[in-house]
Formats: sequence, structure tokens, C-alpha cells
Amino acid sequence: MASYDLSELKTRMQKSISSLRDELSGLRTGRASASLLDPVTVEAYGSRMPLNQVATVTVPESRMLSVQVWDRSMANAVEKAIRDSGLGLNPMSEGQVIRVPLPELNEQRRKELAKVAHNYAEQARVAVRHIRRDGMDALKKAEKDGDMSQDDAKKQSDLVQKATDDAVSEIDGIVAQKEQEIMQV
Repeated sequence: MASYDLSELKTRMQKSISSLRDELSGLRTGRASASLLDPVTVEAYGSRMPLNQVATVTVPESRMLSVQVWDRSMANAVEKAIRDSGLGLNPMSEGQVIRVPLPELNEQRRKELAKVAHNYAEQARVAVRHIRRDGMDALKKAEKDGDMSQDDAKKQSDLVQKATDDAVSEIDGIVAQKEQEIMQV
């Protein structure tokens, strides 16, 4: 990173946070969510395709997903892909519509999911700290090259630290909320 730009650092931190949100949305809570099936890929037309490119996923009720397959001949492949996805789901085919009931989460499984959520959060925190380090390195270089006074560098490094602290506290809040969702019976 050649030059220092606080807004660019903040943007990169926000990207880390939105990546965390995406990862957490795939974690199963007690409620059905269409994004639950995002990681599922289907063997279709000679290649592997994401489920959302061969079917529409809807949530008709809180503990049920409905998968509307666009091409009737793909129904069995979609059903098999959901069953083999490792999500612990047991789909039931009804022609072009596949119903996916969500089983209750037991206490042990909830704790495992909470640990996974914490791992995702730690990865996001590490990413934010790397961005902070890039910013601090750019500030030190600018100060050393005479592009910035020592006082300005100190002020800017305080701003970088504040942005980092804000991002980390946002990450902590997101993961705490997700953990609460997971543990809710």
C-alpha cells in the first residue's frame, strides 16, 4: 500500500464485516432462511451449479423451505444435492416442488454452531487488524519520507485505531446477536 487513505481503510473494514454477515447467514438458526441452501451445488447439465441457478427457494413457514425446480428433470438431482449437502436436511419431493422440513436443533448442535460463528468472527477481526497494520505502515512510511509531520501521523494513527475499534465492536455485536439467535429455542 503506497499511500494512506482513511476512507479506503474504512471501506476495506466494512467489506470484512459484510463478508462475516454473509458467512453467518449460512449458519442455521431455529428459523428457516432461504440463504440456508446457498452453499448447495447441484450436478446439472454436465457441471456443478449453485442451487439458486436451477430452482427458487422460498420460506412458506418458519420451519420449512420450499424449493421450486425450474426444470422437472432436475428434481431428483436437486433433492440428492440437498440430502448430501451435510446440512442435516431430509428433503421430500412432490414433483417439481421439494419440501425441506428443518429439524429442531439440539443443545449440542447449537453450541457447535455458536463456536463456528465465533470462528468466523475471529477471522473477520484478524482481517480488520491486517487492514489497520496496512494503514499504520503507510503512515510510518509517509512520516519517514517527509510527506507528513509527526503530529499529523499521530492524529491519523489515532483515527485508524478508532476505525479499527469501531469495526471490531461491530463484529462483536453481530456475532453476539447471531449466537443469541442460534441458542434461542
